[in-house]
Amino acid sequence: MFVVLGFLQLQQTSLSQPETTPASTPDHSPRLIALEPTRIHREPTQTLVSLTNTIEPSLVSVQATVSPTATPLVLRNAQQPEVIGYSLQGRPLVLYTFGSGEREYMIVAGIHGGDEWNTVTLANQLIEYLDQNSNDIPDDTKLYILPNLNPDGEARTHNKYGRLNHNGVDLNRNFPVNWQRDWDRAGCWNYLPTSGGTGPGSEVETQALMNFISNRDIRALISYHSAALGIFPGGFPWDEDASRLAQSLAEVTSYRFPPIDTGCAYSGTLADYAVSTGIAAVDLELTNHIDTDFDQNLQALDVLLNFVP
Repeated sequence: MFVVLGFLQLQQTSLSQPETTPASTPDHSPRLIALEPTRIHREPTQTLVSLTNTIEPSLVSVQATVSPTATPLVLRNAQQPEVIGYSLQGRPLVLYTFGSGEREYMIVAGIHGGDEWNTVTLANQLIEYLDQNSNDIPDDTKLYILPNLNPDGEARTHNKYGRLNHNGVDLNRNFPVNWQRDWDRAGCWNYLPTSGGTGPGSEVETQALMNFISNRDIRALISYHSAALGIFPGGFPWDEDASRLAQSLAEVTSYRFPPIDTGCAYSGTLADYAVSTGIAAVDLELTNHIDTDFDQNLQALDVLLNFVP
């Protein structure tokens, strides 16, 4: 959701390729970017699956692979992680669970893959912290952390070219609430051609998360992004509980609420979808594309785990 904001413009890391200023009259017709395939090591018995937008992703069976950029988490006390689905290139969507109470909460990161790779790093830091500090989870609470919803993009590169999934879809435009295939790019991220998918929830990554949410009773959710705009409650207009969560998070962090309004009309977002299912959900933007703001987000974690819709 990163947008250039005049003097607030953030510089990309040395890993990033230079940004170019979008044309004043961009072509808004739906286009899918052609992405270079990521080289993945597979065992000899595995077969490569060719996927295109003409194939129904949910009907394609693929085997799990490990992202070449991923560093395995070494956990001693956490519950066994589970795979809730696979990316288009067959990378597992790994979910970690802490606590065993009835009140359920969730954190999702990496929806924009390598363009917002610091959200994946933050989620992994929180996982490692909770593995060593399990008492921070209240007895009546259960927390789910999905550190990387877009492992294909994160594996591709850590800059703007890693933002989209392997179909060239912006996953945070693919959820089936306020969905649009294309949108007015004024005030929105517009460095590469992309779309909201071939239809609502068309992408396997989106489907996996929706299936998981539908089988749980999650009360509140933080969807991590970067950078700098603030905290966006889900819902249109903003949901009341989501707004209370955003306000509570802003009070213990430096993140803005209300967020900066760039004029972008967001469609098909995870937060909007989550709100439609009864979850108090927010998009929370980290300060920049590099840092994880870990100490601030320990405070945010405490707010999330004690939030009562």
